[in-house]
Amino acid sequence: MNIKFYQVDAFTEQVFGGNPAGVCPLNRDWLDDALMQNIAMENNLAETAFYIEKNGPYYIRWFTPTVEVDLCGHATLATAHVMFNHEGCKRNDIVFESRSGKLFVRKEGEYITLNFPTDEIKKIDIEESMEGCFDIKPVQIYRGKTDYLFVYKSENEIQNIRFDLDKIAKLDARGAIITAPGMNVDFVSRFFAPQSGVNEDPVTGSAHTTLVPYWRNVLGKDILTAMQLSKRRGELKCKYLNDRVEISGKAKTYLSGEIII
Repeated sequence: MNIKFYQVDAFTEQVFGGNPAGVCPLNRDWLDDALMQNIAMENNLAETAFYIEKNGPYYIRWFTPTVEVDLCGHATLATAHVMFNHEGCKRNDIVFESRSGKLFVRKEGEYITLNFPTDEIKKIDIEESMEGCFDIKPVQIYRGKTDYLFVYKSENEIQNIRFDLDKIAKLDARGAIITAPGMNVDFVSRFFAPQSGVNEDPVTGSAHTTLVPYWRNVLGKDILTAMQLSKRRGELKCKYLNDRVEISGKAKTYLSGEIII
């Protein structure tokens, strides 16, 4: 069996930047779950996306090297990039059915815009399990649907923070987002999810469903610019739409080929 495979760098203008994702276009049926998980493990990327078209709608699923996840922004952007540029999609808009409901994607020139559900966040007190995850104490902590959000004072803190992956892995969450005001953008962030097989994710679209409503309330702005401060860096344009969030970025194809099983 041969399966088409693409690797795309998402949320960047150039290869070797942003967040690399694997994309596997399938026919009208899913592969066995164990096989998709093994492909993601073999790819060893933060996420590998699989998509099918079945009686009209598109369906999408995402796997880290160790687990299937409910939502992944950069791999959705990468999938749309593949569909628009390599798989003959003639439309400028796509609707995906997913474990997180309907996801809307549209092409706007060089940008691809994701329209995702807004996360609901709640301020919480620091818990014993959180102490020692990072060497700097946050000023606030929030809990979203899947992640913790640690808020800090400055971009410098986010850039230079020290972290303990073993302790982060014990958090009862998909992962931990850290964020602060940016110097040249509205806000900066980093994302750690060792419990999901991703120590530090280069650029995390889904985390911005949590970040955007937080910073919208802090800054009073519906349109926001963001930078994820991983080594690869990632640039995002965001828009708050009450119960939805728009996240825009560019993408570059790194490779195309076939998986032979």
